[in-house]
Amino acid sequence: MAEEKEKVKETEEQTLDTAGDQPQDSSEGFETTGAKGDKNQEKEDKPQSKEEKLLVENQELKEKHLRLYSEFENYRRRTAKERLDLISTASEEVIKDLLPILDDFERSFKAGTTGENTEAQQEEGVKLIYHKMVKILASKGLKPMEGLVGEPFDAEKQEAITQIPAPSDNLKGKIVDVVEQGYLLGDKVVRYAKVVIGK
Repeated sequence: MAEEKEKVKETEEQTLDTAGDQPQDSSEGFETTGAKGDKNQEKEDKPQSKEEKLLVENQELKEKHLRLYSEFENYRRRTAKERLDLISTASEEVIKDLLPILDDFERSFKAGTTGENTEAQQEEGVKLIYHKMVKILASKGLKPMEGLVGEPFDAEKQEAITQIPAPSDNLKGKIVDVVEQGYLLGDKVVRYAKVVIGK
């Protein structure tokens, strides 16, 4: 009987052990299904994370575009203001340089009215003022069109005011006389020379 009781205990312990193992197995099975569920959730999260990435990238691009647009607008406003300032003050430097010429003329007139200088001295003074003015304008890039007499007529630089019979055959169709001097500022014509052409 004692042996049978021991066998019954052993079988009960075995059944308890196997029963204890079964829930563990079932829980392990549950965990594996939970892991599968996590994998499914990750699969569902991946499209969401891609969408989120795209939304973040889209937002960054919008912000970058707005920054660039605002920088461009600021640049446009600044250059427009600088252009207006340049137009309004473009002649300021030339005027400042010409003011001493004006002073020289005023001194010349005062000297002429007091009778301190002779006519020859006054003429010399006017020539000096003229040469001073020519130097100032030359320093600003102004050049006279020189040596036009005897040259072929160029409509891009000269303006014909009249035609006269040529004094010689070699002056036909060429410049015979310059009525008004032409000037270049750099390579740009600022005043066309008024010329007489031989026919």
